[in-house]
Amino acid sequence: MDITVIIFLLVYLALALGHLPGFRVDRTGAAVVGAVAMIGFQRITDEAAWNAIDYETVGLLFGLMIVSGAFSVSGFYAWLASKVASMDVSPPRLLALLVITGAGLSAVLTNDVVVVAMTPLLVSITLSRGLNPTPFLLAFCFATNTGSVATIIGSPQNMIAAQALGLSFTGFMKVALVPALLSLPLVWGVVALLYRGNWKLAPHNSSVPRESPAPIASMDRRETLKAAIVTIGVISAFVFSDLPRELIALSAAGIILVNRRLSSKEVLGTVDGNLLLLLMGLFVVNAALAQTGMPQKIITEMQAAGIDFSDPTTLFIVGSVLSNVIGNNPAVMLLAPFLQHSGDVDALGAALALSTGFSSNLIIFGSLAGIIVVEQAASRGITISMREFCRAGVPVAAACIASTRLDNTTDRVIMAARIL
Repeated sequence: MDITVIIFLLVYLALALGHLPGFRVDRTGAAVVGAVAMIGFQRITDEAAWNAIDYETVGLLFGLMIVSGAFSVSGFYAWLASKVASMDVSPPRLLALLVITGAGLSAVLTNDVVVVAMTPLLVSITLSRGLNPTPFLLAFCFATNTGSVATIIGSPQNMIAAQALGLSFTGFMKVALVPALLSLPLVWGVVALLYRGNWKLAPHNSSVPRESPAPIASMDRRETLKAAIVTIGVISAFVFSDLPRELIALSAAGIILVNRRLSSKEVLGTVDGNLLLLLMGLFVVNAALAQTGMPQKIITEMQAAGIDFSDPTTLFIVGSVLSNVIGNNPAVMLLAPFLQHSGDVDALGAALALSTGFSSNLIIFGSLAGIIVVEQAASRGITISMREFCRAGVPVAAACIASTRLDNTTDRVIMAARIL
């Protein structure tokens, strides 16, 4: 077998398993090593490797991470989490508030950054109330994944699809907003049903640390207001101007970083550098494989067999399956180059976002948000096993996927969303 194919398969095996078998190499490490190996074995030239990296997508994602990070450093996320979770409401109502909060934030800010910032806070606050953190963490995770599909800036995979297909902000949202909204009561209903009667921590459960009630976190109102104004400006520029999106996002990041009150080091510390390296490595690995002509041949054969990637329904199904094998971001990167760039691209982009966003709740490793929630919860003494995650994630994903297939046709959902 050609060394290019071997390297490609090893990289994607690591993406599927979370590590390279026999080595302590995680997904990001595998992507970087794979890119270096492609260059080292001369399967792609240095120049071609640099050109393969989509710096527009990387710049867009980096800029929006900075904007979202400003909310974290200003204390907004901590303030909002403590404010919502400290409300004197029943557990089911608290669950609903967290679902709405997670979905709303992830639709306008990068969902992974939101999860990183708020997960430790939710653990602390639920424990201080004597509540079982698991249902609240799972619902928050699921809601950030499904809510993020509403806009092209909701998640990294949405940004990748938007840049690759040249999607418009409003065109994408017209298609994806309604399914995203419909997913929220489904997330709440499934989790509330599964954990009814199990909201409280068991009195004999000494393995989970109790925490004393925490006061409402403080927030720098001035810096939060600045971040909010910048965010509104970014969205407005996306909608009303023809400026390159990466330029808009990087300009917004520059405004955030030039600050007399917040340290630029703190804001830059919120950027997920591992994700950016992962994407850059995969750009090179995928480009090296594309030079062999194998992907194009496989796609041609699949189309000859009746699998049409220009059909939103087909793309929805393929994206749903692939995102749970290698992860939602790599799945979009793998599929996007082979999609048509003419006709109703907003429908294709939305189908790709909906499939990867909804199905990524099936298993922990289906999304970066799932990995973040489970790992951060574990660091605070809360164990969420694969079985526990899937017990809620499988019905949530199934219900959300089914909600986009009214009359068994994704196209009709898309048409209905446009009418609404």
